[in-house]
Amino acid sequence: MKRIVLTGGGTAGHVTPNIALLPRLKELGYDIHYIGSYDGIERKLIEQYQIPYYGISSGKLRRYFDWKNFSDPFKVLKGYRQARGLLKRLNPNVVFSKGGFVSVPVVMAAKHRKIPAIIHESDITPGLANKLAIPNACKVCCNFPETLKYLPAEKAVLTGSPIRKELLSGNRLQGLSYCRFAANKPVIMIIGGSSGSQFINEVVRSLLPELLKSYQVLHLCGKGNLDHSLDNTAGYTQLEYANKELSDLFAAADIVISRAGANAICELLALRKPNILIPLSANASRGDQILNARSFERQGYSIVIEEEQLNDVILLDTIHKLFADRSQYVDAMAKSEQLNSVETVVQLIEEAARGVRTT
Repeated sequence: MKRIVLTGGGTAGHVTPNIALLPRLKELGYDIHYIGSYDGIERKLIEQYQIPYYGISSGKLRRYFDWKNFSDPFKVLKGYRQARGLLKRLNPNVVFSKGGFVSVPVVMAAKHRKIPAIIHESDITPGLANKLAIPNACKVCCNFPETLKYLPAEKAVLTGSPIRKELLSGNRLQGLSYCRFAANKPVIMIIGGSSGSQFINEVVRSLLPELLKSYQVLHLCGKGNLDHSLDNTAGYTQLEYANKELSDLFAAADIVISRAGANAICELLALRKPNILIPLSANASRGDQILNARSFERQGYSIVIEEEQLNDVILLDTIHKLFADRSQYVDAMAKSEQLNSVETVVQLIEEAARGVRTT
């Protein structure tokens, strides 16, 4: 039996692409195991799929001063020893890493054990964890054409991000029914990220009287961000987050307003949803969302509004423009070569597991 170890954690974005690979890997007969941190979000997400899970010590490597910089290297070393022991015992054919700091000792241990490791970089520029992992990998998958110049040419493969199959099979009528929306009026879906965006939420709600004249609004506003004074507003549905119903909600949406996390926008690409991206500002992140969004804009997939320029007038005008021109964005996304990411990534995994080297 072929065996694979998946790794990645710290945020949901470092786990969901691994989850997207599970059905295809199971179809191909892989015995699947997962290495993550002791109590990271990845444990909760993975264990619901009945995948054997192994927690190891994990430390964060920071570019700024923090007293934990003196203790975390010892956690990383401990994690490396634990990963070596686990890989010796499991003896997988291949390791696939979605990134995050917990993945670094696993990929390094794989190289020590002479096990091929494939890693995936979501953003345009590699994060610190993947920068450390790249020398130990046989292949590096990426989402954006611009990323290729930051990677070793012999390792880089433009794959896009693996998307959960169930997202592609949503039912529009069920999504409309869930929101109590009419079928003859277009739907805007707003996604502020897992924790929501207070600023985006405020701008959207200030625009509701105007938006509801032409559209119905589905607002995923983040945990703790519901405004109960709007609960009975006709044509407006607000949810903290969506789970199993997400595919149906996407199917119901005509256009989407979203943050620009790499996995989120790759889902919009796979679903061919015309979109407005409002990336996190450089002050709130390392600027990766801005780069992601501008790449999608250049490729004709998105309209970008930077957070510093966002106000109700600009957002309303941009919504009207996107809806009027939505077909050209759908056409551009349909031409993307990254719409079958699961199969592309799995093919690389299969080649590595068989010992086929394309480097």
